[in-house]
Amino acid sequence: MKMDLEILENKARKLRRDILKVVASAKSSHVGSMLSIIEILTYLFYEKMEFNRSNYKNKDRDKFILSKGHASLALYSILADKDIIDKSQLETYCKNGGKLIGHLDHSVEGVEISTGSLGHGLPIATGIALANKLDKLNNKTYCLIGDGECNEGSIWESFIFIANNDLKNLVVFIDANKLQGYDFCDKILPENRLINLLKSLDLNFYEIDGHNFSDLQKTFEKISSSDNNKASIILAHTTKGKGVSFMENKLEWHYKSPNVEELKNALEELR
Repeated sequence: MKMDLEILENKARKLRRDILKVVASAKSSHVGSMLSIIEILTYLFYEKMEFNRSNYKNKDRDKFILSKGHASLALYSILADKDIIDKSQLETYCKNGGKLIGHLDHSVEGVEISTGSLGHGLPIATGIALANKLDKLNNKTYCLIGDGECNEGSIWESFIFIANNDLKNLVVFIDANKLQGYDFCDKILPENRLINLLKSLDLNFYEIDGHNFSDLQKTFEKISSSDNNKASIILAHTTKGKGVSFMENKLEWHYKSPNVEELKNALEELR
């Protein structure tokens, strides 16, 4: 299927604008983590996955697990854009009485599981993929984890299990934006060592530019043409705060919320 690059780029830009406005209104955090995964989510939800208002509750639907649950608003914004949840719900994000809280809550329509405590999403996605395989369902499970999240032991327990169970129906994205809560990831688990560990699992492993739609499409073409039964890991090199120059690769935007002037400047960059 031919990808319409302009449509996807415009959609990604709109989602970034939506996220920034909501975060500023809520005076909430984690905007940098949200902006780093936009192209990945845009490609999955608008190009790859069978996921829409008419089928999102079907047993054989494609499933997406956002393990780095602090980036919840990136997913909420897509669910609102696809009319899975009412757009007005975004106005209640991280506000008293609102249903959309800062970490993913499975009571929200379209959210598969609650996440936030890191390291939990991949084990659950692994179990879902195994169950779907046993049920002989022709669907996919996609899971997105963070590079900082790879410090969690449960991630590696999951990868070892995945490597031993032929879960071709599972695709794991690693959002490699190089930053975590208090510092650069390289100071804790250097990326070259992470890559070597991932390659040692003998799964289908790919490295891509996580902001490049063409890279995403080419990688999925390779996955589709693979003749083995292995799961796929996609290490996506991304930039924290992508799309807003003064937020990019800045640790403080894991926590900060844009003020009025910063929001104005950010939206101007995303026109």
